[in-house]
Amino acid sequence: MREISILSFISIDGVAQGPTQPGEDPSGGFEHSGWMAEYFDDAMKLVNGELMEAPISFLFGRKTYEMFMPHWSSAPKSAHAELLNNAPKLVVSNSLKEPGWTNSQLISGDVVASLRAISKQDGPRLQVHGSIELIQTLLAHDLIGELRLLTFPVVVGTGRKLFADTTPLSSFKLTRSNVTDMGITMNIYRRETL
Repeated sequence: MREISILSFISIDGVAQGPTQPGEDPSGGFEHSGWMAEYFDDAMKLVNGELMEAPISFLFGRKTYEMFMPHWSSAPKSAHAELLNNAPKLVVSNSLKEPGWTNSQLISGDVVASLRAISKQDGPRLQVHGSIELIQTLLAHDLIGELRLLTFPVVVGTGRKLFADTTPLSSFKLTRSNVTDMGITMNIYRRETL
């Protein structure tokens, strides 16, 4: 079985929209993209040190994929870039025709049914980055086995939250936690059955 996990950057008030760079996601009139930028280097120590362990494959929504692909496919050589470029990647989209990034495959049509089938196969963990809409779909259909949340000591106020008001009741158990010098908390939660 392939577990689906999510890796998400969130503010202490739950906002996950546009965390890394200015102008990243202005949808819905959002004006605070880049809200975690001053914490980026501190956050990447956690991501690279504890959250990107191999074997791994990636699952992206279209918008996040279209942000990651041009950046990482041409990034200077590093362990992080090598992992992202070489790992298998699935991208959920009904509009893309060709993924255009090495080791990438499109998933379209009935995404939930496709991901249920993929999660029953053998293979490495599927880790979702960004992709709020995809994460909310996965949560709504109980397809997430693990939450990997980096919470930043920032209140954003407006913006899309990681968990929608329609997210169903679910229970997770804290399995690992860490705090950086700048106050970022990393919490890893495993899905439990209610």
